[in-house]
Amino acid sequence: MASDFYDILEVGRGASTEELKKAYRKRARELHPDANPGDATAENKFKELSRAYEVLSDPQQRAQYDRFGEAGVGGAGGGGDPFSGGGLGDIFEAFFGGNSPFGGAGNGFGGRGQNAGPPRGQDLEVIADLTFEQAVFGGTVPVTLRTALRCDDCSGSGAGAGTKPVTCSDCGGAGQVRRVRQSLLGQMVSASPCQRCSGIGQVVSTPCTACKGDGRIVENATYQIDVPGGVDTGATLRLNGRGAVGQRGGAAGDLYVHVRVAAHATLQRDEYDLIAVQNLGIATATLGTTVTIETLDGAEEITIPHGTQHGQEFVLRGRGVTHLNSGGKRRGDLRIIVQIEVPTKLTDEEDALLRKFAELRGETVKDPEKGLKSKLKSAFS
Repeated sequence: MASDFYDILEVGRGASTEELKKAYRKRARELHPDANPGDATAENKFKELSRAYEVLSDPQQRAQYDRFGEAGVGGAGGGGDPFSGGGLGDIFEAFFGGNSPFGGAGNGFGGRGQNAGPPRGQDLEVIADLTFEQAVFGGTVPVTLRTALRCDDCSGSGAGAGTKPVTCSDCGGAGQVRRVRQSLLGQMVSASPCQRCSGIGQVVSTPCTACKGDGRIVENATYQIDVPGGVDTGATLRLNGRGAVGQRGGAAGDLYVHVRVAAHATLQRDEYDLIAVQNLGIATATLGTTVTIETLDGAEEITIPHGTQHGQEFVLRGRGVTHLNSGGKRRGDLRIIVQIEVPTKLTDEEDALLRKFAELRGETVKDPEKGLKSKLKSAFS
């Protein structure tokens, strides 16, 4: 399985933003869970793909990734410099018993390797079903999901009425317990999460009866999602802080909204263009006419000139899909493709007229098939 974000997206390291977007859309259509029901491998690859595109489509995160790899963007979660809150400082702290040569106690790169406090909540995923028109123009759609919400009875603290959390006596509020031991290299210091307070630094003596001391309750929640015009099936929207609330006042995770767009009855999408098929009879295409086209902006008339050929295109500028990040000011085109219908059954009069037409143009056609009565008459004559 590919681990490099560029390999996951199947692009080179010099790929432009537009190339990244096209590569993501192509792979997302192949790996989306809806296209691979019950396929856990495809689902995991889709998550990897979404993570890779999330990082590489952001210039700042991409620069960090190019320099430090996945460690530079926080591995599978957060972001930031790989040396903030860990890294070399922790190594020196382990070997020198907390006296880091990079600035006294601690690691000198931005705080301790593990900060006390409530843990961040989980990231969540949900599918948003859009109509074709909502995907073209953008709009607000509701999504409902099961998630962890802050407990209102205790305001997320987890403590019962009239009480509050107290500092953990085992770790002194640090959230971790350090142990010192001697080795051939000198004094070694190891740190592990405090088991009594689970690394939070505080304990609840009298739990809230509503949430059992967790500080959150699990319920269904409905959010109104603002979807920009131009999205398509496979696109993922990231909503910061709209995921599950963390335990006992911890920050909320993020919500990843995967877009699924319904098909249109007559239109198909090609990037930012829309495609419509206009059926014409032989006489209409030959002699020309005026037809009414139903667009997403209303009905419009177009002139079909005489001699129009099968597969010929007519274009209505600016009647296609809204370009992402254009503020609705740029749209693709509506391409109308002519499809000439050849009749499969003719009346005797229509047959005679077409044969006369072929004769005038010097075209050779098949002799008319005789009916049953004509065949019987010929057989006995």
